[in-house]
Parts: sequence; C-alpha cells; structure tokens
Amino acid sequence: MSNYYASLPTKRMAACALVRDEQGRILIVKPTYRPDWLLPGGTIEADESPRHACSRELYEEVGVRIPVGRLLCVDYTSVDGEKTESLQFIFDGGVFSEQQIAQLKLPADELSECRFVDLAEAQALVHPKISRRLPHALAALSNHSGLYLEDGALSEAFDPDQA
Repeated sequence: MSNYYASLPTKRMAACALVRDEQGRILIVKPTYRPDWLLPGGTIEADESPRHACSRELYEEVGVRIPVGRLLCVDYTSVDGEKTESLQFIFDGGVFSEQQIAQLKLPADELSECRFVDLAEAQALVHPKISRRLPHALAALSNHSGLYLEDGALSEAFDPDQA
C-alpha cells in the first residue's frame, strides 16, 4: 500500500496572510530574490497544515506572532511554464495595531521592505496571480465567507462536460 501513496501526484502549496492596518490598508512584503511584492507567507512544509504554515511564515517574515484567522480563499493555480500546479491559501491575518507595526522585523536576507498599501497599489505591486486573488480575499473577509478560486478567478460551478 505504501507504494500506492508514494505514486500519487503531489501539489505545491503555499499559505499567506491578509494583514491590514487600522486604516484597512494591506501589508505587502518585498522579497530580495524576485522583482514583485507578495503577501507575507510562504511554502507549506511536509506534514504542516496550511494555517500553521501561515502562522510560521508570518512570524519568520515580520516577527509578529498572532493567531491566524479563518480561511478567506484557496486558489488552484494551473501549470505555468516550469512551475507545477499549486494550491494557494489566504488566511485572515487580522488588523495590526500601530504598536505591532512598529515592532515589525524583516529578515534582511529574505525581505528588503514592507508596506501597508491600499488595494489598487497592492494590485500594481504584487505578482499578477496575487493581484487577481486580492479582491476575492477582501470580499470573503467582508462577507464572512470563504471562496474557491481557479487561477485567481471565482469558480462557482463545475460542468463535467466542459472539463
């Protein structure tokens, strides 16, 4: 039986947090290793839950330990060049107080800066895939819902005849 499980396909997975400040602006971080900005988060390790990964990555990237809130959306991303398909989870990272913001500590080898920006600026700075997810994550936050996306688009119905 173990050979069966070893033969099953695997997907890359990542989890990030939608963190806001008291004015409702979104926290984005600038990696040192790529040109675009990201939401704080990262790869889900083997045998790690998405929520735990989000909490761990948030602490590693900005130095703040907070309880990660509910899942806002999960986005299935299809194969893109050399990148395999993946599942991207966005959790509610809550609202950071001015005191928490003053205590943010970035790992210099991984992140060069962070900013709180409005949705339009975030969408202009982050990777296009994240840009497509952001309005859906904010809608899920305000509607107290959770959403399933495919390549950043809302996916409400599945027609097996179209697959």
